[in-house]
Amino acid sequence: MIRSTLLASIAAVALLAPPAVAGEAEASAFAKLADDYDAWLKRENPIGAGFEGDDAALSLLPDASAAAEARRLEEVKAFKARVEAIPAKELSAADAFDRDYLAAALDDTLALAPFDEGRMPFSNDSGFYSLADYLGPSTRFRSLADAEAWLARLKALPLYYDQNIANARRGLETGWTQPRLVVERVIATAKQQAVLKAEDDPLLAPFATLPAGLDAKAVAPLKAEAERVIAEEIAPRRKAFAVFMETEYLPKARPQIGISSLPNGKAYYEALVRHHTTTDMTPDEIHELGLKEVARIRGLMDGVMKETGFKGSFAEFLTFLRTDPQFYATSREQLLEKASEIAKRADDKLPGLFLTLPRLSYGVRPVPKEMEEGYTTGRYFPGSPEMGVAGGYMVNTSHLDQRALYELPALTLHEAAPGHHIQIALAQELKSLRYFRRNGDATAFTEGWGLYAEYLGEEMGLYRTPYERFGRLSYEMWRACRLVADTGIHWKGWDIEQARKCFTENSALSEHNIQTELERYISWPGQALGYKIGELKLKALRARAEERLGAQFDVRRFHDEVLLAGAMPLGMLESRIDTWIADQQANRP
Repeated sequence: MIRSTLLASIAAVALLAPPAVAGEAEASAFAKLADDYDAWLKRENPIGAGFEGDDAALSLLPDASAAAEARRLEEVKAFKARVEAIPAKELSAADAFDRDYLAAALDDTLALAPFDEGRMPFSNDSGFYSLADYLGPSTRFRSLADAEAWLARLKALPLYYDQNIANARRGLETGWTQPRLVVERVIATAKQQAVLKAEDDPLLAPFATLPAGLDAKAVAPLKAEAERVIAEEIAPRRKAFAVFMETEYLPKARPQIGISSLPNGKAYYEALVRHHTTTDMTPDEIHELGLKEVARIRGLMDGVMKETGFKGSFAEFLTFLRTDPQFYATSREQLLEKASEIAKRADDKLPGLFLTLPRLSYGVRPVPKEMEEGYTTGRYFPGSPEMGVAGGYMVNTSHLDQRALYELPALTLHEAAPGHHIQIALAQELKSLRYFRRNGDATAFTEGWGLYAEYLGEEMGLYRTPYERFGRLSYEMWRACRLVADTGIHWKGWDIEQARKCFTENSALSEHNIQTELERYISWPGQALGYKIGELKLKALRARAEERLGAQFDVRRFHDEVLLAGAMPLGMLESRIDTWIADQQANRP
């Protein structure tokens, strides 16, 4: 799973709509529009721009103020007017695709804008307060200028805290808050961050390893200044955030867990469903699809359980899986080693599935201890080819008795390869695409690909025992239950115990993981829907290609066609694959 809204496309540049144009003039107008959008996006999202090699952006953080958000909204509207002035029919096929993509992204931004999402600047395990845990370990100094830029970014962090806390206060004033159980989880993390020792602070991580040729003596004064800024300016903000959350926010946290309980919450959830699935499916339709998927997967799980020779009931089998010591690592190091071994076995099989692989590698890393308690089992941190930073497959090494080894192959395939790392690193390297295309995000595409990658493990021979195959199905059941639970909580008014039931009765997920996941769905409405919706579309498109192409079908070419244009809405992906199928048929020998 991936979570970094700062790295997603933010908005567009405000320029007057040009007069109607046609032919070459229209192509020129779109090229100018796309260049303006790319330039503006980099300015508004300096973190993403920095990872792309923009040196000037490395010293900056985004402007999270309400005034900046209002400005961005007006710029989106102006950019939308420019897009509408350029009919797609007058453009080349490539430009028309980009034009439609941009129009869809702007429409999506405008659909969510009325809900002022900045009022809730955090979820159960992520937000502005966790930015340092991501940025610090992901930053590498190539030169003294990079170290100076990092110091400037640290000096900008206190204002970033102030802006986001002000946004959260606006949420308190307008009745837009996270539920109490989410707030309590954030408070626990905030308190840990507030007492971080300098040697453990992720903000100092870039100073720990300097490249050859960078004089440590030249860096020393910058490190000393960074330590001062952290101690005198950032640490007080961390403590103030913990106090704010406990004394101001918690007493006003909403008692209901569903987003529909907020003012205009039903409409907001419908907008979130469209945003994360990139479809027009209704919450009720998604709920029913989830129930059907639960029933289908449960039948497959029953079959695999019989393969193990277990003689008891399904419920007894789940208890056995959740409690038998043979299925659990005995140390943090052992869990990381197991994950690393699986990752290398997966890497060994990639050429059989892909013609094109990314040059960027990835590492297997533990989730930072100060954030591991309420964090998911695993996650992917994008790397940066330009900055010399590998991708990161993050493994949560806490609560070892809750991290089943039979689930580890599926987790590794999803977060690393052929899942998020392959998809995201390939997109990063698509320099022929415009910036907004290769850095675009669509939950149903990215997370759908991650779940589809778990399925590819069957073809790769990565699941070596019935228990690991059951673990894969349990993970697929987890995503099916998400359709049921997310819509149940946010649309049907379920309490947390109603939502918990699907997971406890149908999956082998541990109690700790189920609780953590439920808190995530509660704090991040709609995001959990993208996985199953995207995976089902990918499987359907592959089946369509296999049926129409027959012996001509090459899974490696199919995967290249899916991935080598960046993430996109599912409808656009379907059109792209249908065009590819037609081209393949037309070129039959």
